[in-house]
Amino acid sequence: MNIAIIKYNAGNIYSVEYALKRLGIEPVITFDKELLQKADKIIFPGQGEATQTMQYLKTHRLDELIVNLKQPVLGICIGMQLLCRFSEEGNSNCLGIFDAPVLKFQPEKQADKIPHTGWNTLTQLKSRLYKGIQEEEYVYFVHSYYVPPNDCTIAQTNYIQPFSASMQKDNFYAVQFHPEKSGSVGEKILKNFIEI
Repeated sequence: MNIAIIKYNAGNIYSVEYALKRLGIEPVITFDKELLQKADKIIFPGQGEATQTMQYLKTHRLDELIVNLKQPVLGICIGMQLLCRFSEEGNSNCLGIFDAPVLKFQPEKQADKIPHTGWNTLTQLKSRLYKGIQEEEYVYFVHSYYVPPNDCTIAQTNYIQPFSASMQKDNFYAVQFHPEKSGSVGEKILKNFIEI
């Protein structure tokens, strides 16, 4: 199984690599278009800022590559947000795989801390990405922006309001949380993606 992690100017790439190695997989970390196109599965991870990251992807023509990928792709955290149409972070036009906006959390009470950081539950699970995962299992989040529930939502979480914890459209899967930091549940989700 040939798994590629897209290398770009975002953090968290190496923690995803280590999580895959724990599953017995040696991924390749690359921005080489030929290697990415030949991979069986692709992971698009990241932590970062939407405008700068989109500019980097465009400069290196990775934006064109990503939207034309035919194999299963998993976006993680900002990787999920960049697969959407638009982000309020820097008023950025994104890749447009998911016809959904990325919005900034607006605190409603003093206890609402931004970013949403820590463990929260998954509900309304709909995809084989969640095979063997129970409702209300905990995963780990760190984010200040969210995607509202939409037709592509395959898991939800509630913080201030319900939002998309995960989405899927065709061969594109995405998670707002960090499976690589989510213990055995996150490991199972990564394993499910690899087995798709």
